[in-house]
Order: sequence, then structure tokens, then C-alpha cells
Amino acid sequence: MDRRKSLQTMILGGAAASTGLVFNSCKTETIDKAVAESSEKYFGRTPKELERIEKLNAEQLFNEHEMETIAALSVVILPPKEPHGGPIEAGVPDLVEFMGKDIPTMAPTLLGGLMWLDHKSNTEFGTEFKSATLEQKKQICDEICWHDTEVPLDKQALEIQFFYMMRGLTVTGYYTSKVGIADLGYKGNQPNVWDGVPQDVLDQHGVAYDPEWIAKCIDQSTRGTIATWDENGNLLT
Repeated sequence: MDRRKSLQTMILGGAAASTGLVFNSCKTETIDKAVAESSEKYFGRTPKELERIEKLNAEQLFNEHEMETIAALSVVILPPKEPHGGPIEAGVPDLVEFMGKDIPTMAPTLLGGLMWLDHKSNTEFGTEFKSATLEQKKQICDEICWHDTEVPLDKQALEIQFFYMMRGLTVTGYYTSKVGIADLGYKGNQPNVWDGVPQDVLDQHGVAYDPEWIAKCIDQSTRGTIATWDENGNLLT
């Protein structure tokens, strides 16, 4: 499952509103050219998926101020840490915009929540959210970061839905990025060195390796050699 599908599965829940947005699309020829140029960048995508990705990348959901506000909120939700960085280094703001375009029902909640943040910050602190101090930002977030689990999320206040959505996008976006995976220390599947069944286990079962066979198979200096067989199925190398 790719990053986009993972996010769709993990963060939507009941947080998205039912209103859609209409965007202006690019010219078909421009999209076709972009698809061709990005086939290596988005490895493993089908031509149809590539076309949709480039179409969405060419659209704009948030203005510059809104993107800066998303960035400011993301580092409150998940503070950066050494040596890998945080949501900004992981590209979370761009991912939030992409998901808002990919799933249009998310867009009203995101846009409305950003407006709410600025209104709240201006009312209480006389400045927009992105320019508030860290403590002021935390104070605002403390009011909206918990939701009543007994009430469906889509029945709760917009700002509650917004923070729930942003928290999911930020954390999931970070930990599905190269930066976040490095922070986890996850190395994935890696080859190890196998020296055969331990001698005491072989002795316990009364069996032994054929010396000729073991010389061909357990020599770690030849681990990069591709095995070959003769026409009778005998192992050569």
C-alpha cells in the first residue's frame, strides 16, 4: 500500500465534511508531459495514477499564508528532533495540501480550521497563529486537541474535527516519509549470514552435511555468486 492510500485509510474516519470543491485542471497536454517526466519519481504507479498525481500537483488548494500556518501547526503537533528533523523536513505541509485535493471532502475542514486558528489567535493574542509564540500556539491547541469519544466526530465542532485531521496527517505523513522512517531506525528486510545448522543440532539428529555440498553453499565469500546446475540437476556453484 502506498503512502497516499495509507493516509486515506488511517486519517479519514468521521472527520471529513461532505462538501466538495471544484478545481481548475491543467491542459491535457501539460499533464501528459508531466506524467512522462515523473514516471521515475513516482516509482510503481500506473499511468492512470501518474496522470492523477500530476493533475493534483498542478492545482492549488492553500495560499502561501495557509501553507505557512499548516507548517507552524505541524511542528506544534510533532516538534522536530535531532538529527532527522520534523514535519517540515518530511514535507508534511505539501502532503496536507495534496491530500486535501486528492480527497475533496477534507478540504472544507482544513480550510475552515485554518481560518479558525487565525481568528482565535487574533482574538486572544492580537496576532495570526503562525506569528504567535510557541506557548500561545500550545494554549490554542490544548483547547481543541481532545474530542468526546462518546460523540461522533462529524457531530463535534469544526475546530475539533480540524485538529483531529491535522494530527493524523502530520504524524502519519512524518512516519511514512524518509525522514520519519530514519527517525524510527527501521532498516527493513536485510540479508544475514547463515553458516548452516549448528553442529550440536546436527549431532542431536544424527545427520551431517556433505563436505562437498557445504563447501559450495556455506562459503560467504561466494554469497554474491548465482547458483548454477548441470543438466542432471547437480549443483555446480
